Amino acid sequence: MLRLRPLAVAVLGLFALPVPSLVHAETVLGAQTVTAKGYAADTFETPQAVEILQAPAAGGTVAGGLLRGKPGLAAQSDGAWGQNPVLRGLKKESVVVMVDGVRMNSAQPQGAIASFLDLGLLERAEVVKGPGSVLYGSGAMGGVVNLITPDVGFTAEERLGGRIGARFSSVDKGVSGAALLTRSSANSALVLGVAGRDVDDYRSPDGREDRTGYQSDTLLAKYKHKLNEDLSLRVNLQRHEDEDVWYPGSARVQAVQGPNGRVPLGLVTIHSPEQRRELYELGVDAKLAEGTLSAEIYRQEVFRQIRARSDRFAKDYVRNDVSFVTDGAKAKYLFPVGENHLLTVGMDFWRMRGDPERYMDNNAALDNNVRNDPFNKGVIESSGVFVQDEFAIGETRIVAGARFDRVSGEAARKGMTQTSGLDNTDNNLSWSLGAIQPLDESLSAYANLGRAYRAPDMRERFEDSARGDGYYHVGNPQLDAEVSTSFELGLKQADAALQYQVAAFYTRIEDYIAGRVTGQIAPSGARIKLTENLDKVTLYGIEGSASVPVGAFVADAGFTWLRGKNHQDDEPLFQMPAPELTLGIGQPAERGFWWRAQLRAVAEQDRIAAKFSNGTENPTAGFVTADAEFGWRFGKVGAFESAGLAVQLSNLADKRYYEHQTEGVSGNELAAPGRGIALSLNGSF
Repeated sequence: MLRLRPLAVAVLGLFALPVPSLVHAETVLGAQTVTAKGYAADTFETPQAVEILQAPAAGGTVAGGLLRGKPGLAAQSDGAWGQNPVLRGLKKESVVVMVDGVRMNSAQPQGAIASFLDLGLLERAEVVKGPGSVLYGSGAMGGVVNLITPDVGFTAEERLGGRIGARFSSVDKGVSGAALLTRSSANSALVLGVAGRDVDDYRSPDGREDRTGYQSDTLLAKYKHKLNEDLSLRVNLQRHEDEDVWYPGSARVQAVQGPNGRVPLGLVTIHSPEQRRELYELGVDAKLAEGTLSAEIYRQEVFRQIRARSDRFAKDYVRNDVSFVTDGAKAKYLFPVGENHLLTVGMDFWRMRGDPERYMDNNAALDNNVRNDPFNKGVIESSGVFVQDEFAIGETRIVAGARFDRVSGEAARKGMTQTSGLDNTDNNLSWSLGAIQPLDESLSAYANLGRAYRAPDMRERFEDSARGDGYYHVGNPQLDAEVSTSFELGLKQADAALQYQVAAFYTRIEDYIAGRVTGQIAPSGARIKLTENLDKVTLYGIEGSASVPVGAFVADAGFTWLRGKNHQDDEPLFQMPAPELTLGIGQPAERGFWWRAQLRAVAEQDRIAAKFSNGTENPTAGFVTADAEFGWRFGKVGAFESAGLAVQLSNLADKRYYEHQTEGVSGNELAAPGRGIALSLNGSF
């Protein structure tokens, strides 16, 4: 496996593509999205809230860094690496995360599946907020995050191009870099990419935060070949590997129940010495009659070494190796019907297998190596068919769709003993109806009503095990699927003088799946969390963003206000993002000097789930952070068609804070990075 160590990255990254702002990922109305409708469409003509976030060409951050400060978006973290997307208060399994349209399935307690790709190899991230199960099936209740890598089309003449870049950051002594090479001709198109990152423990206002450094590298290869004018084949190969990833938010004082009594372990922290994601995808695009057919088959494997380290014994007392292997196929056919309808019909199928192999030490010397698998031969299988129609009634554009899914789960064994009652099948109907009405040439109003669902994942069904949050979780193979109903109203305006979008939404979820603290004690001495369906939860809020020229400058703002309620316990929903506001101003420039400054103000979050969390969720203080960046965009420099330099200044006041979604022992959550400076060098050819 090719490794990009700091010196190699530094040499590699003397130049790269001009990078967008690293503290501000701008969403431009009128841009194209392929995720919201399943085909290229103008965001201004989409009856849903959409964010298009441009990724930094030099990498240097994880997916959560793109989301923070954007309307309706947040990130849940348990360390520097693992950043779970949070969309309108919903996270993890309630958000579908994809790479190039392929869902990244896994069932992980720590970390985030969205972090299994280097942002330096991304072109953009498309975020569609609200129900998306019609196109994407189980889990798309909060929305969809589609991480899209660069593509290249066929060209009449042979072309060779690419980009290369690097970033150096002070707060974590980090070095990262990425390089892309593209080649196209009339019948072939190739993309090759490599990226790497090596970061140390980052510095917060409290000092260096232990165990927040890690190393990673990524390889990307995409190829398309045109067989004739109506038929082409494509291949997408990806490999991402991380080393020495720790989850400081899991650190807790624990003990293990041994054959001769309880063995104190001291502070126990979850970590992954090695983890990787591999994708193998083969696709075909064909013109059939008046329409176009796209189909793919793929295999994706997420492998992790999961360890629990006892500081008292200075060793890993739990050693778990697991692969979640997903085989899938999907196809969709897009075609016009008459002069007024654009119809999409499609199907998808995927089958995920997981069979963890776990060993545990529980004697006085912590050296007896007892086999203790959390479950055996778990399988989840999903198959679905859908139809979507886009049509017009006068000036009003309508997008309507429906989908039927069948999701089943089974395992050979749950926990250590249960071998029966493990099969369960859900049949789910999803639908959506959206309308967008032009009010004038630059202003549109829209409404969206939809139903989505989420089938329980493998761990929720089958695992009985202690986890990094300090609880013993008990799975439930007979869980019902969550079902959500959502309604959204919004406005979008895009012209030279003003761009803005604002949305109000309401979501009700029946049979919400969660781990409830029961008050019971497991044989190990840990408190038990039972995975169960809650009666009902509701989420509602309002969000928006705006951008306006002010002389030679551009001012922008974004805000989020969100509420969630657990009706069964009659209290706020667990870990709801706090209201926040961002204000920015800058001077953009395609050439020459540019700059931007931003304030992000996050309110106190005192609406907590006291009953549900059994007192483990605390109020979070509000905070304000200031960031700035500036740089120079050059024209042609030597062999490069364009080049640039950027300097990013983050957390200028060295404010000590942490996000409300930060995982950790109550009252001892990991502080966010402090004041830092980062230098990016970039260019393209």
